[in-house]
Amino acid sequence: MTSKAKNPFAGVRYEHLVAGVSGGVASTLILHPLDLLKIRFAVSDGATSSKPQYTGLTQALGQILRHEGPRGLYRGVTPNVWGAGSAWGLYFLFYNSIKSWFQSGNSKVDIGPSLHMVAAGEAGILTLVMTNPIWVIKTRLCLQYSDGTGSATPATRYSGMMDALVKTYKYEGMRGLYKGFVPGVFGVSHGALQFMAYEELKSKYNKYRSMPIDAKLTTMEYLAFASLSKLFAAVTTYPYQVLRARMQDQHAQYDNLRHCIRHTWRVHGLIGYYKGLAPNLMRVVPATALTFVVYENVSHYLFGLQKQKEEAENKDQSS
Repeated sequence: MTSKAKNPFAGVRYEHLVAGVSGGVASTLILHPLDLLKIRFAVSDGATSSKPQYTGLTQALGQILRHEGPRGLYRGVTPNVWGAGSAWGLYFLFYNSIKSWFQSGNSKVDIGPSLHMVAAGEAGILTLVMTNPIWVIKTRLCLQYSDGTGSATPATRYSGMMDALVKTYKYEGMRGLYKGFVPGVFGVSHGALQFMAYEELKSKYNKYRSMPIDAKLTTMEYLAFASLSKLFAAVTTYPYQVLRARMQDQHAQYDNLRHCIRHTWRVHGLIGYYKGLAPNLMRVVPATALTFVVYENVSHYLFGLQKQKEEAENKDQSS
């Protein structure tokens, strides 16, 4: 038991990766249009004529459909699927591996809210380092307009995900692929708060039912706890997402994060840090709920298969 607790790779299970990827891809394909609206609202500052201006969700939806067609609502969906799938998969993998290490391999040990936040924070940093370039490309493709607005220079006109990746690296280097990384680091607190709330809700509920803390819940219970934890984290940490999207916007130039913060405050005041919150909540709450439900059910299914396989092998050996 001691050697297992000291081995940080003892709790690494591919089931968490596969289940996380499944949840991330499913929710992204269904709800990508709301993500696109959130990003376009976040970077809309009312002072740049090169971007379309939106006055509300209905007007924005109508304008995009009119000028870009239904396909316009799925701009950036490819890197979003790649990003969400890999991010959720890696996040669940890292988080559960770190949590398992804290638990010394015993999933029934309650590590408490502080260690849940530490595990989620460490998992968030590792995931961000590996996926930030994908989020930059997704943001830029979502901000590529087809109604005559926006930059049309060769450096910022992309034909797809790989073209955007190559051009961003060619014209801006690695620094371009890691734009928005600093506010992204601050955003790790979002995942930490969300996972802490989610784990504590599940743990307290199972204790109330006099069940082990890792007992399987119903789909509706997973939906409720995932939605509540996401709502709490989203409202608390939303400003970093606005700043991150603005720094990744190819149509705007900010010297650094401080410049972006000052400019947003000067032009919009406090409300500027919450631009796009409505479409964001409309997207992230059901998206996270769907992601967690798919993750929990897929992971339980995979672990069940693995358990059956091990029992069959033990039975063969004993006979």
